[in-house]
Amino acid sequence: SDVGSQEERVVTEEEWLQKWEMGNIGFHKEQVHPLLQKYLDVLLNGRNGLRIFFPLCGKAVEMKWLADMGHSVVGVEVSEQAVKEFFSEHSLPYCEEPVPEISGAKMFQSTSGNISLYCCSIYDLSSSIVGKFHGVWDRGALVAVNPRDRQRYASLMINLVEKNSSYLLVTVSYDPNKHKGPPFYVPESEIKSLFG
Repeated sequence: SDVGSQEERVVTEEEWLQKWEMGNIGFHKEQVHPLLQKYLDVLLNGRNGLRIFFPLCGKAVEMKWLADMGHSVVGVEVSEQAVKEFFSEHSLPYCEEPVPEISGAKMFQSTSGNISLYCCSIYDLSSSIVGKFHGVWDRGALVAVNPRDRQRYASLMINLVEKNSSYLLVTVSYDPNKHKGPPFYVPESEIKSLFG
């Protein structure tokens, strides 16, 4: 198979939390991603004040960048450390509250109200909790999801977006027999079968 030995690979929530604790976050970028800048028009499609979703957001700088343009940003991240670092690194005041529908989950919201980050497993979210989105910036989420969970992930994403939404997805291309991931290799054929 063209996914090599990755199919059975599983990275646990604990391993992700450990990456944050150890500062082993080479996936985090300090600059707005050049592909988001290049395809921003595709994401926005001439619209203002969009609700944009960041799956497995970490402390992505693009969240503040888009919020500063007047969009409403919602992210989900399992690491509370990552979420708190996002707010502190951008000097953004925030409040923290429990999410009644999800045991142990918290929602961190900028006091301006335009950035809401959920600290929980992405699979605990649903449109009844977070609503629907006009756009998704998926840089490092699909490629971080365990290969066996991709169908579940894609189904959730499809459920979270409005009919005329834009979904920007960044993947990486390499020989999956030479690297165990993450980031995982997701062939284009699989992206088409997941998202249609």
